[in-house]
Amino acid sequence: MSPHAGTAGLTPHTLAFVESPVQLLNVLEWAHLRALRAEEAPGGGLTLVVLSPTDPMTRGQLRRMADLARDEGHTVRWEEARGGPAAPFQTIGGLTRLLRKADRIVMGDPFSRYVQLLLTITRARDLVVVDDGTATMEFVAQLASGERLVRWHRKGGRPGPRDLIFAPVSSSARRRLTPSPRRKVEIFSSMPIEETPEGVTITANEFAWTRATFGPPRITKGADMVGTSLVETGVVDADRYVEAVTALAKTHGATRYFAHRRESTEKLHRLAVETGLEIVRPDLPLELIARRGPIGRTILSFPSTVVHTLPLALVGTEVRVAVCDIDPAWLTENASPRAQGFLSGVTGTAKDVHRLSAVTAA
Repeated sequence: MSPHAGTAGLTPHTLAFVESPVQLLNVLEWAHLRALRAEEAPGGGLTLVVLSPTDPMTRGQLRRMADLARDEGHTVRWEEARGGPAAPFQTIGGLTRLLRKADRIVMGDPFSRYVQLLLTITRARDLVVVDDGTATMEFVAQLASGERLVRWHRKGGRPGPRDLIFAPVSSSARRRLTPSPRRKVEIFSSMPIEETPEGVTITANEFAWTRATFGPPRITKGADMVGTSLVETGVVDADRYVEAVTALAKTHGATRYFAHRRESTEKLHRLAVETGLEIVRPDLPLELIARRGPIGRTILSFPSTVVHTLPLALVGTEVRVAVCDIDPAWLTENASPRAQGFLSGVTGTAKDVHRLSAVTAA
């Protein structure tokens, strides 16, 4: 079947752009809430555009999430947006008509250069940002303070050549994401938002769709651990990370390690050999995996999105989420000056979690 099947002649009311499984999940949560409030018909008028990445694990999860979206009655358009040098031009060219006719745009990552470029084309007066993990916290803070849009783990570094070339597009996107008499901006989030930008509507994501669709889970006696890509993004030293995982698993009796989709094969193999943990590569976002079960009575995590989302997805169960702080000694020399403060904020603002002090390496 063509990836564009079912979209011919469509004039969507809402056009959503996603680049990760979590973003797609949160678009489904947003659409579900609007249907519950009778603001939209279930599945009506929403076209989900998947700007597909290249790594196999993310693509696999996105395929599974796209099937769930179709089951909800949404139209899904799969774009091989990174399938070669000409792919971005073909993707943008193929979406221009839909962008100009849509009156609402939903996006999962306002830091994405792809999304920022698409925002320069649309005439939509209703913009919605759904969670892309903890990056949403940084986006809201930057929007409130009038700063340029920069991902937290890159903040404090010098802009590269590509950043400078793309700066006009990024500035234009930031202006479009600023509310005005002609433009509404909504942020749909499960993250803690301490300062609301003027004119922005904040809507809480309580994972109602996830809880209504899956579970409750069967709960096992042991503990499970959630992986993080802090090593892959250059924030945490690989040796220190492996030592910390080893100590946590031994202390809490963890048996399974749910890999983050961006974790490298080499690191995961090392973890399996040195810790004895069973490495699990989830085929869906962890919120859905945990809700379906089986899942450990305790879920161990480092500072990440899941310390905010899992308690919501698992409300009413006996599962405990425990988060381990990042020791400053684990950070790499190239880590952003803001890394420690940001990660501490992710942990400190999490509700309904048990906080663990940073473990001491063996």
